[in-house]
Amino acid sequence: MDPVRNPYAPGAGQRPPELAGRGRELDVFDIVLERIARGRPERSLMLTGLRGVGKTVLLNTLRSQAINRLWGSGKIEARPDQSLRRPVAAALHMAVRELAPRHRAPDRIDAFLGVLKAFAQRSAPTGRAGSAPKLRDRWQPGIDVPAASGRADSGDIEIDLVELLTDAAAVASDVGTGIAVFIDEMQDLGPEDVSALCAACHELSQLGAPLIVVGAGLPHLPAVLSAAKSYSERLFRYQRIDRLDRIAADQALCAPAEREEVEYEQKALDLLYEKSGGYPYFVQAYGKATWDHAPRSPITAADVRVAAPEAEAELGVGFFGSRFERATPAEREYMRAMATLSLVEGESGGVVRDDMDAAVPTAEIARALGRKPASLSPARDALIKKGLIYSGERGTVAFTVPHFGRYLRTQPV
Repeated sequence: MDPVRNPYAPGAGQRPPELAGRGRELDVFDIVLERIARGRPERSLMLTGLRGVGKTVLLNTLRSQAINRLWGSGKIEARPDQSLRRPVAAALHMAVRELAPRHRAPDRIDAFLGVLKAFAQRSAPTGRAGSAPKLRDRWQPGIDVPAASGRADSGDIEIDLVELLTDAAAVASDVGTGIAVFIDEMQDLGPEDVSALCAACHELSQLGAPLIVVGAGLPHLPAVLSAAKSYSERLFRYQRIDRLDRIAADQALCAPAEREEVEYEQKALDLLYEKSGGYPYFVQAYGKATWDHAPRSPITAADVRVAAPEAEAELGVGFFGSRFERATPAEREYMRAMATLSLVEGESGGVVRDDMDAAVPTAEIARALGRKPASLSPARDALIKKGLIYSGERGTVAFTVPHFGRYLRTQPV
């Protein structure tokens, strides 16, 4: 097989050659855009799921749908150490620049850019009190108009964001279209920023304004939003992005191969699904390695078995290992206990099921380590902040990375 013609793309946020199994999500977003275009009420959208299920790819595809409908759009990636102000200002600046050529009143655009500039400049520098802001803290938006006064510049992020997004929606309404703001890794927003975003989306929904937020985050994102505003459960449309079913996984492998006049034997597809578990990133990783090792078409189960160790070695370094290295010894001990507890033993003592992606009670982890639950809280909280585990329900934790438990059980203590 020619490696140059290898169609598979196991990259972070890199769109696969065949976006299989996501038709429902794309159709739902088309309906959302069309309803807003017709002045119908709609909710902002939240995508949740584990690492490697293709949330970022889907987020980018939804953004392309918005752009194709001539919407203004901007995208940011949330970071735990960064305020929402400047990233969201940059995203809205991009969105409004896309709409400006179609707006009949340049003064309206300039007025909004003045508000946008004032909003961004209210961001406090991260340097020590009394010191000059560092170069990285000096926002250079490329906005020539002077900053406005008295609008979105109070310093209260909740008040300011509501005013800013309302003004941005008014600009979109002027040209008969909308604005979509896409936020990746949304669970990493600070509590104040999450609260402000919920309040802004609430105000926009009540006004019927043509601006929506499309967020993507880990499975506990709904809990993060709910902790900020109790009404967030009704404010957003939540879509769980999960692993691919068998039909979609086969399509993700076969459709690109067919375009290269390459086929798979059925047993090869069976083994690839068993190895990948249907997780899109793993499907691409095993598909790429198998292609490179297969001597000819059709690709066989033997080719998959020969290629699997290379795929697993690459995943072990890049996908699993890089995350494992970020953990301290105490945190690794905690995760190893989680991995062990995911093994379910039968009556005879043998392992009957490996629930490597299932939630584990924190009390059982403490019991397995012979520790009091309170003494393990620092390790658990640090792992949650690092994005290695999440707590979907009170008293339980689970890995954010598929198959991470299996990987941990292969690592020396």
